[in-house]
Amino acid sequence: MNKFDVLIIGSGPGGYRTAEYAVRKGLQVAVFEKDQPGGTCLNSGCIPTKTLCKHAEVADTVRDAQLYGVTIKDATFDIDMQAVIARKEEVTEKLRQGVEQLMSMPGITFVRGEARFTANKTLVANGEEYTADNIIIASGSSAKVLPVEGAQLKGVITSTELLCLKHVPRSLCIIGAGVIGMEFASIYRSFGCEVTVVEFLKECLPALDSDIAKRLRKQLEQRGVIFALQSGVTKIEQTEGDGLRVHYQKKDKDAFADAELVLMATGRAANVDALGLENTDISYTKAGITTDDNMQTNVPGVYAIGDVNGKQMLAHAATFQGFRAVNHIVGHTDRILFNVVPAAIFTHPEVGSVGLSEDQCKEQGVAYKCRKGYYRSNGKANAGNATEGMIKLMTDEQDRILGCHLYGENAAFIAQEVAVLMNFGATLTQLGEIVHTHPTLSEILQDMAFMP
Repeated sequence: MNKFDVLIIGSGPGGYRTAEYAVRKGLQVAVFEKDQPGGTCLNSGCIPTKTLCKHAEVADTVRDAQLYGVTIKDATFDIDMQAVIARKEEVTEKLRQGVEQLMSMPGITFVRGEARFTANKTLVANGEEYTADNIIIASGSSAKVLPVEGAQLKGVITSTELLCLKHVPRSLCIIGAGVIGMEFASIYRSFGCEVTVVEFLKECLPALDSDIAKRLRKQLEQRGVIFALQSGVTKIEQTEGDGLRVHYQKKDKDAFADAELVLMATGRAANVDALGLENTDISYTKAGITTDDNMQTNVPGVYAIGDVNGKQMLAHAATFQGFRAVNHIVGHTDRILFNVVPAAIFTHPEVGSVGLSEDQCKEQGVAYKCRKGYYRSNGKANAGNATEGMIKLMTDEQDRILGCHLYGENAAFIAQEVAVLMNFGATLTQLGEIVHTHPTLSEILQDMAFMP
């Protein structure tokens, strides 16, 4: 039997960052990974998607070159998807090697193989048993597939397959207008693909401030993306020439969208089925493994972090949940605020958010004041042809910042600034007293502090 202080299932951002943190706290750690080091985020999620986002950005810049006085003799250009995918693989491989190096640091034993529980504090992997007083489950999530007729047809794919596609399809139908669906809609529209998005709800990005979500959708519509909202998919069928037809109902009327490929972007499900939880007392639901504020399950010493607990499906949330779990193990009290977790959606234009939206303030009965700032009045935005954007800032009756939701260039960076302010309980008045560089987009945020 192999004995450690901590066993970690999964080497995604939650797993490998937590392992490093635990070692720095003096713990001996074993990390188990059945697939590639780095998990979903590095290999088939955040990093490859953001690499494609950069390629899409370059395509948009070339397309608008004349605006900047750059004349392109041949007005047309092609997207070499084989080169795009090759660069994506280079980026992921470089970062994967970095994770592998991290997993070789003193204090970490990296086990390549699937780990399963045989008891509350015992795992088996590659035929060997491992035990520890503390186990951290960081097994992540997998793409959901909508249970409709035709979902298994050739050409119906998930984001994992789309990230490896070596040609630009003529047309793409995306089922689901969440983060994954919207990012790929933006990317492939920039690549010149005809994109249709079918969404069951009345608006895209339901977790986002509805005002911001609506404005972003309209921007994508102006770029040529077609949206079918409040539309429930009923079936997918093959058409002549290996095409696909997505049938859906919109306000009780039948409709359809034809496409070369169909992307299932209908959310992600916690990876719990292969863990052997039936051999333990660990409580879990379809949404994920149940934990308390310390990420501890109902079994003392067993923790679950990241997508597998269903709290916040964000790579950086997984990392800091892991830090909280280790802190609980070693008896350290931290100041990590899980109600102040910034998020970004890398569409064009970008989306950023942190804290409460205006919708959430209304739903929760929170007294608030909303201020709006617009990119069109900012010098840097005008210089960079990035005037399409808006910031919404919510404050309470004591002038403290409750949240910020926005869309526009560098939205993620602006949301991060607000996250810093919120972590230290800053007021709007204090924001106004912080010197901001001129000209920058962050000045929009500062100017909002002086609004009546």
